[in-house]
Amino acid sequence: MPDSADTLKTGDSWLVRPAPDDPHLTRRLAGQDHEGASVDIAVVEERPLTLFLNGQEIVTVMTIGDRPEDLAVGYLLNQNMLRDDDEILGVEYDDDIEVVVVRTARQTDFEEKLRKKTTTSGCAQGTVFGDIMESFDETVLPADARLQTSWIYALSKAINLTPSLYLAAGAIHGCVLCHRDKPLIYMEDVGRHNAVDKIRGYLHVNGIGTADKILYTTGRLTSEMVIKTVQMGIPILISRSGFTAWGVELARRAGLTLIGRAKGKRFVALSGLDRLVYDADPNQVPEEDRRHRRKSVEDQDAEART
Repeated sequence: MPDSADTLKTGDSWLVRPAPDDPHLTRRLAGQDHEGASVDIAVVEERPLTLFLNGQEIVTVMTIGDRPEDLAVGYLLNQNMLRDDDEILGVEYDDDIEVVVVRTARQTDFEEKLRKKTTTSGCAQGTVFGDIMESFDETVLPADARLQTSWIYALSKAINLTPSLYLAAGAIHGCVLCHRDKPLIYMEDVGRHNAVDKIRGYLHVNGIGTADKILYTTGRLTSEMVIKTVQMGIPILISRSGFTAWGVELARRAGLTLIGRAKGKRFVALSGLDRLVYDADPNQVPEEDRRHRRKSVEDQDAEART
């Protein structure tokens, strides 16, 4: 994977932002609230997308429907069906039949591999194949990566306040690729594994490296999230949510810095502690406004009643 210093000038600009105003990603539905009042709210779309690798059907995933090409490429990479050095001849998406086909110069046949998949705890039924742990154990994360605690606070604030489908409608996960204290690529989907697969696909297609990057997720720090982060060569994973024991064990095994429960001034680090640089005084960091993550949904509900 190429080093990002040669391919990316971060500055203050986003490479990919959420698209909460995209009419294809939500729909308005009428109902009643707890007081019996009529409401009309936005809910996230969920639709099937079938992925093909060359002539072979691989999987059907449930997704919000945005960035299908990135999702397909990222999924195949994270399942070790595509290699980083594979020549991709084309990625074809047909919206009418909800199919995306990835074509490669290398001939592929994963019939046997598809019979040995394991369903993970990821939302919308993620899958992991048996041979992934072989590449997991072979991956060496950059030892010189550092995480300043001031970056954690800055990233949490910037990401939480960024307009998103979560703020507009809820019922969705987000994953954000960051560099130091700057969020760069923000992907959302009904399953956090889909969101991280979209990031992987975008990075691969655009030749962006990961050795100096941070992955932030709104979801739980499960074994699947740890495995995918390590596979992507990202040395640091941060979440607003909590951990699973197997996720922590795998992070320690790989030397991944794992930060959970990152809200306001608080966070907990359970792996890769040597990368942490305590450069911020937590007493100077304001507590997170517990309402700001819900503000847009509350405003929307209020508008629906008028």
